[in-house]
Amino acid sequence: MSALSLADARTIFAAAEKRAEELGQPMNIAVVDAGGNLIAHERMDGAWMGSVNISINKAWTARAFDISTKDLADNSGPGQQFFGIHTSNDGRVMIFAGGIPLKRDGEVVGGLGVSGGGGDQDQAVAEAGAEALG
Repeated sequence: MSALSLADARTIFAAAEKRAEELGQPMNIAVVDAGGNLIAHERMDGAWMGSVNISINKAWTARAFDISTKDLADNSGPGQQFFGIHTSNDGRVMIFAGGIPLKRDGEVVGGLGVSGGGGDQDQAVAEAGAEALG
């Protein structure tokens, strides 16, 4: 497995930050490694302080379950197979858009979490960051 580096995180941050600026929405952006450990976090100027932990936990959730937090949310409503999952892992599981597993050569190598806007904005910024990893 190819480990994520700080240089990879910086590449992801640059692309994510560019997209956030295009949207006019400052974001918190977090990258975790394959073990769910934080590599780096960026809080853009003006981004909500309350979204710092949310972005980190979205990145962790995406890696912990190897699924986007948007897709996890789609399956965690009442009557769905993952209903109540957000209460697991001491409440660390995030079930709204903005968390994406990071892949290299088809293998999950980490997670990316973005928080600070609406769900569509968080997701768009996360997708831009993930695409930059290549």
